Amino acid sequence: MEIIRVTGKNKLEGEVQLQGSKNSALPILAAAVSVNGISVIHNCPSLTDVDAAIKILEHIGCHVSRQNSTVVIDSTDVDRCDIPQHLMHEMRSSIVFLGPLLSRFGSACVSTPGGCEIGLRPIDLHLSSMRKMGAVITEDSGVLNCSCNGRLQGSKIVLSFPSVGATENIMIAAATAKGTTVLINAAREPEIRDLAVYLNNCGAKIKGAGEGTVVIEGVKQLHSVEHSVIPDRIIASTFMAAAAVTGGKVLIKGVVPSHITPVISTFEEAGCRVDTGASRLYICAPKKLNRVKTIRTMPYPGFPTDSQAIVMSMLCLAKGTSVIVENIFENRYRHVHELRKLGAKIDVEGKIAIVEGVDTFKAAHVCAPDLRGGAALVVAGLAADGLTEIENIKLIDRGCQDIEKLLRSLGADIVRVNAV
Repeated sequence: MEIIRVTGKNKLEGEVQLQGSKNSALPILAAAVSVNGISVIHNCPSLTDVDAAIKILEHIGCHVSRQNSTVVIDSTDVDRCDIPQHLMHEMRSSIVFLGPLLSRFGSACVSTPGGCEIGLRPIDLHLSSMRKMGAVITEDSGVLNCSCNGRLQGSKIVLSFPSVGATENIMIAAATAKGTTVLINAAREPEIRDLAVYLNNCGAKIKGAGEGTVVIEGVKQLHSVEHSVIPDRIIASTFMAAAAVTGGKVLIKGVVPSHITPVISTFEEAGCRVDTGASRLYICAPKKLNRVKTIRTMPYPGFPTDSQAIVMSMLCLAKGTSVIVENIFENRYRHVHELRKLGAKIDVEGKIAIVEGVDTFKAAHVCAPDLRGGAALVVAGLAADGLTEIENIKLIDRGCQDIEKLLRSLGADIVRVNAV
């Protein structure tokens, strides 16, 4: 079993290149199933979730090759529409393969997804949307059997919540459906726009992606394409927090500042100086961080739930008391128990966390509860007195590429080792 060891109190300085977005790469890889040809995907991060998606692609008959950050998917000869349970359970977003399979085959057999236990991720919006497009779906012992009579049919779909995954599934399925689909209350995340760019370059006709209403005019077939994945805005906030807790100065290259506007505002309120350019962000942290009055996680363009744990670890060291309200997932405070081991003072009641700043963290042995909570513990370890050991780092590897190597390049004393 591998663990990460961090000896804290090193000020981070230097520059770092941002990885491609996990939350953009995964739906694009899934969408490649519906393409009758070859998809060349650049800037694809090296993550275990991406590995899991590639396993699914290979299982259904795609030919996949990878060189550095480029993944090539030849889906010409896909020949099966079932995904076994053990592959579905390797990542939470695996349900996004439902739309592509229905698009390509008119049928699909999948199970409910797995991944981090950050709370319920109901798939009812995915299923109800596919049913509106003509799919017949039955469930037997956690296995979903889905089919449609020929091509899916365009439809008007109103989401009760702007679900990112459901929006992605609908866009992919509707791209080759018969007729026009109008999706209302769609998710507006940058990753949605990136998926639409990929699909449109494949020949799809999608308008309004990134807005509340998306219109998809179905085409008969999607063709080969080359695409570059957008930068990962959540990893950007991770490096910002790492700089903040160490009083550092870091230049993040390859970032799209407009994707993280509410995060930037939070760091500025905490006393950091943030300068942005076309594809860069420079953060300079003060000696002592200020409290942030209130953070409320919301669908984009609000504060991202994926950045909540990371920013909480920073606010634990701020002067004063900060309030965080988690509005997206009901079980996304699992990192609080681990931060308390380091000396954090956090009270949680329901979806509200009260964070009282302390002078410093004290090193401890902690366990990553999920991907973002694990990243938050790495950030906390950078500011702790002594040696912090973090276990269960396989969850961090789901979304953070070479996190210890990149932090070490900025001056952190951090290594990945095999536990004794």
